[in-house]
Amino acid sequence: MNVSTIVRPTSTSPPSETRWRLVGSVVARSQVTLAERDEMYALFRTYFAGTDRGRFDADLDEKEVVLLLRAAASAQIQGFSTLMRMTASIGGAEVVAFFSGDTIIAREYWGETILSRLWSQTVFAEAERLLAIRPRVKVYWFLICSGYKTWRFLPVFFRDFYPNPNVPTPLHVQRILDTLGTRKFGAQYIHERGIVRLAEATPLRDGIADVTAARLRDPHVAFFVEKNPGHAAGDELACLTEIRRDNLTRAGTRMVSTPLL
Repeated sequence: MNVSTIVRPTSTSPPSETRWRLVGSVVARSQVTLAERDEMYALFRTYFAGTDRGRFDADLDEKEVVLLLRAAASAQIQGFSTLMRMTASIGGAEVVAFFSGDTIIAREYWGETILSRLWSQTVFAEAERLLAIRPRVKVYWFLICSGYKTWRFLPVFFRDFYPNPNVPTPLHVQRILDTLGTRKFGAQYIHERGIVRLAEATPLRDGIADVTAARLRDPHVAFFVEKNPGHAAGDELACLTEIRRDNLTRAGTRMVSTPLL
């Protein structure tokens, strides 16, 4: 995966305003310092239960790229996501999947869009680079979701994604999901349910993404809970969407095309 560094503010609001500014960068995992790892882990354990430093570091070490978000005023890490690339030959087709690992943003920055923009522009740029070299390759985003907030990115930004409340998962897509899920998680991937049940789960802490009666009125949230009834205990729903510009909703197109400045 090509790694470029992007460090730009998301707005020009003065510090006295309630809307904080963040800056984002994309760095090779090998370039993340010990001090940055310390900040990332401290943030992660604030929002996820059941974790420990050894497992956090092991998860990070398998990734290729880290997206870091920092407070513009202090440079303190306030969010991050990680990426790795998986490849497979499935049914005679070459598949490349970008897998998202640990991802979190501090509560006071919820509603900011820089992580979505930074992620989408990084992944789409790399996907389009791959397609220019190998036009027949199929490029996907492979993710697992233990919270509805992550799941909601799919219907907001993509037209076709799976599992999908409106259409059954096509057999070839299910085959890709099963292949990637088994390769990444082994027996922890329960293919008949499309769920990853980690031996050492790290569920979201109470109050982070609780599913209330009001939330269940959102049909997408209700579908997520139906497909992943064990989400509160840390079960993860395996999901897949193809990385193509014509698979983007209007909101997704804005995320990919809006400058980070």
